[in-house]
Amino acid sequence: MKHTIIHVTIQVIAAFIMIYPSMAEDCIPCHREKTPAAVRQWEASAHFKAGVGCEKCHGKDHDKIIKGEARVDMKVCGPCHKKALAEHNASRHGMALHSGWGCTRNMPLRNQSECRFCHEDGGGIPQGGVQCARFLKQSSEMGAIGCNYCHSVESSCASCHTNHNTSLVIVRDPNSCAKCHMGPDHPQWEMWQTSLHGTLYATAGIATGPTCQTCHMPKGTHNVSIGITMNSGGVPYPAQKAEPARKEMLQICNQCHAPEFGRKELARGDAVRTQSLTILKEAEKIIWDLSDRSLLDPMPDQRPDHPLSGKKLVTDAQMLYEDTSHIERIFFKMKKYDYARTIKGAYHQNPAYTHWYGNAELKMDLIDIKAEASRLRERGGISPELKIPADPAAMADRELRVLSNRVKRGEITEAVYATEKAKILESLKQK
Repeated sequence: MKHTIIHVTIQVIAAFIMIYPSMAEDCIPCHREKTPAAVRQWEASAHFKAGVGCEKCHGKDHDKIIKGEARVDMKVCGPCHKKALAEHNASRHGMALHSGWGCTRNMPLRNQSECRFCHEDGGGIPQGGVQCARFLKQSSEMGAIGCNYCHSVESSCASCHTNHNTSLVIVRDPNSCAKCHMGPDHPQWEMWQTSLHGTLYATAGIATGPTCQTCHMPKGTHNVSIGITMNSGGVPYPAQKAEPARKEMLQICNQCHAPEFGRKELARGDAVRTQSLTILKEAEKIIWDLSDRSLLDPMPDQRPDHPLSGKKLVTDAQMLYEDTSHIERIFFKMKKYDYARTIKGAYHQNPAYTHWYGNAELKMDLIDIKAEASRLRERGGISPELKIPADPAAMADRELRVLSNRVKRGEITEAVYATEKAKILESLKQK
């Protein structure tokens, strides 16, 4: 018996020496003193048990590590976690960095270390083609913590898993999602927390109350976009993409609900989205009409250049909340905050976010935009009926330009353009 115990002990020690990486001889004595928490977390992790030491993830070049040049990103994790990486890359998390980034090479005060987010070391070809005008307007410090602290989820597993822990308890907690999925533009965590789903989770636990992970990471998948039928801006996907996604989400809903219940709930969300998008588009047309008539205050050519579009009006996903006009600022709130809260509140079964934080604000935004538009038109010498006042020739020329711009944007057909053009020219003859 004694010999057996000694033999087992020797095996355990030998195994420990084998799995406790050689890097421990160089790193652990120092880091146990300087970063003891990191060492403790690693020693309690699955990586430690599997013999994955410091150098496996951080490399052996200590100078690069000190300079922050030896990043532990998806490329480091991917070879061991291939399935998770493939699922992640197929989801919106897989494009999060580039949706929040933008090339800074033409900015006078750019931080050159930012290049590594989009380019390979020594390479000039960007890894992604998406840019963000709002990021480009920020200081380097604000861009780092205010934008890319969340958007770096594309390239950093640690965004969710933390640096040295491998406990699934951490990433299965809805709070791990909250640090990014909250706030005025996408308060999914608040919506969930104050919905019946969130209440059930808080009172009865995961067996009864579904979490973010239950619905958006079913069976532990890293593809967080399963079942989503619209893009991140709330624009519906075409049917060929939306229909398979809807089937996926219904399969998730049906784990707790009757099939017809889930179908009706999601269809109601679709209807709210359609209705809300109609309101949003009405406001957007008003702003473009004002721009066509040179009535925005200030006009795009009278303000600092838009980082991506220069002196052009921008009302799509690249619109700004700074260096813009008051009516555009209202539209930014309407589109980025209130439209998003309305539709996401509906899909998360939260009545207060859908109605009062969303729909009510959306409709009041339209009132504000119409009122501001009336003020700008009156100041520009145009009556609410858009009748041609004092200088008929100049006004007719402006109205023709407005029509031309509308047909170019696809707002009206060539036939409508021809009819309206004829009316303007006929009115000019009568002056």
